Amino acid sequence: MKLNLSKVVNGCRLGKIKNLGKAGDLAMDIPGCLLYTRTGSAPHLTHHTLHRIHGLPAMTQLTLSSLAEHHEVLAEYKEGVGKFIGMPDSLFYCSLHDPVSPCPAGYVTNKSVSVWGVGGRVEMTASKFMAIQESLQPDWFQCLSDGEASCMEAPSTKRARKSVDRSLLFLDNCLRLQEESEVLRKSSIIGVVEGGDVMEERLRSARETAKRPVGGFLLDGFQGNAATLETRLQLLSSVTAELPEDKPRLICGISQPDEVLECIERGVDLFESFFPYQVTERGCALTFSFHYQPNPEETLLQQNGTEEEKKYMAQTKKTKTTSCNQEMTSFEINLKEKKYQEDFNPVVKGCSCYCCKNHTRAYIHHLLVTNELLAGVLLMMHNFEHYFAFFHSIREALKSDRLAELKELICRQAS
Repeated sequence: MKLNLSKVVNGCRLGKIKNLGKAGDLAMDIPGCLLYTRTGSAPHLTHHTLHRIHGLPAMTQLTLSSLAEHHEVLAEYKEGVGKFIGMPDSLFYCSLHDPVSPCPAGYVTNKSVSVWGVGGRVEMTASKFMAIQESLQPDWFQCLSDGEASCMEAPSTKRARKSVDRSLLFLDNCLRLQEESEVLRKSSIIGVVEGGDVMEERLRSARETAKRPVGGFLLDGFQGNAATLETRLQLLSSVTAELPEDKPRLICGISQPDEVLECIERGVDLFESFFPYQVTERGCALTFSFHYQPNPEETLLQQNGTEEEKKYMAQTKKTKTTSCNQEMTSFEINLKEKKYQEDFNPVVKGCSCYCCKNHTRAYIHHLLVTNELLAGVLLMMHNFEHYFAFFHSIREALKSDRLAELKELICRQAS
């Protein structure tokens, strides 16, 4: 794996990660996102419908919490999760938890970390964790870590220090076990930067993790509500300054467009794409504009429909949580609402996704109110494609030095 940066402007990193995959012939653009999946499958979508989406990310995110219970089947299969789920040529990153379903706190010890699947809690020591990774055979995987300090409102320095110490111990144990494993020799361990909101411990975690032979870094625990996010973004800038430039930085729990741009300005490369799934589960569709030229106001109006609808969206209050039950954000419209019953426009005018080219808002509204499964399929196709196109727009804006214009447009829609 090799990270080539073509441009770094005010902390924003534009480039490409090359030599990926078992054969080393795949690449991934940054800034970018991962394809969010549940139990190795894109929500609501079959393999066929998934590949009707333009701009699919090069790397797919698997969540250990959804797969740990099935590791014995995969271990017996012996050919890895990619071939098992019908995606043998894809890149895979295995995260510890599902960002949409946070795990209960209080189950991390000096020897184990717990994840929660459909069948309940799965406790993992370093050896069990690495045995599961051997059965999955991912390209990258997040190391075990203690992220519970970041879940506390005001963690003590002592608790933050314990979080860092445990995470480094897990990392050392997993690196040792990786050296002994033939199967995982070509996989990269992603070291986790912990430490809660304690600056001293965050920096220590970043420096110590960077000393280890990790493939990249996961910035854990920077998501939060509106009050804590501002503080954590300041903390994020200090942490990324301690990390080497030639390795990718991932962040978990942050997926909304305005927050993504804030993190990119602080040196983050890769994000999860769970936000489109959350929007779909609410019966909503992403409609925010990321076309910042030539006239942002006119483009926004074209994207979102009438003045009345634009005013409605402006009144929508935004919350910054990672629950599927979160309130609507200002980046979406609720197609369950009666006003869409006779709206025969596409979800977003000019959108090239399968849903917008073939169906109307009125049809999606009908599917939602009659509880048809097709509603989730069409919304997921649109929301994923819209979100992936947003990241393409970010990269184009960085190339042309117009990220500030894109950010202004996004922030105007977020308020």
